[in-house]
Amino acid sequence: MRKWFLRILVYIAALLVLALGITLNVKTGLGVSPIISVAHVFSVILSVQIGDTTFVLYTVFVLAQMAMHLVMYRRDRSLPLASLLAKDALQLPLSLVFTRVINIFEAVIPQMDMLPEGMFFSGFAGRILALLAAIILTGIGAAASLDMRLVPNPGDGIVQTIGDLAGKETGLVKNIFDGCNVVITLMLGFVFTGSVVSIGIGTIIAFLGVGRVVSLFNRIFLPGLSRLAVNGQK
Repeated sequence: MRKWFLRILVYIAALLVLALGITLNVKTGLGVSPIISVAHVFSVILSVQIGDTTFVLYTVFVLAQMAMHLVMYRRDRSLPLASLLAKDALQLPLSLVFTRVINIFEAVIPQMDMLPEGMFFSGFAGRILALLAAIILTGIGAAASLDMRLVPNPGDGIVQTIGDLAGKETGLVKNIFDGCNVVITLMLGFVFTGSVVSIGIGTIIAFLGVGRVVSLFNRIFLPGLSRLAVNGQK
């Protein structure tokens, strides 16, 4: 029972850290986190909250995971397909709550590039520092929530599923997936506005950094967290 409690506590804390990291990345004014860049460009185009467009994007991610799990089951009939699909489906209510948390953080945290001049976080150095904090928080939150092997956040669940399907390390898949999101966001920005939207130096740094944080975190903490996840299932 204690293992289950700790497992759930780590999971909830990781999701909160992840939501904070994603929102902080946006608030630096240096470009948004790659994983939600597609959602952000649509929020700008449609003038709606980023949490709402993120929920729609996450729904697409969930459907993609279901399709990949069906492919994996056709390759290996011993896989617990019903359990995998149930976890995929549970990502929808989770993503609804998660994106509401993003909306709360978005309302509370000020836009740093619009702060009064003279404030530390209105300057480039302060915003870079906040960006580095956002990258670290995003990487830790993503890695820790996935390591608990409960219901993943859809943005990270699809990375984990692609990694399982391809037999590749999560951090590497994260880098590739984030790169694809950046390219799609650039294309959407040019098509609908004729300019670059949502992408900035912060996006590129996050693209390079978050996957490496995930890999480093797992290298250090994965053995202990894996034992917690396995014991928590007993």
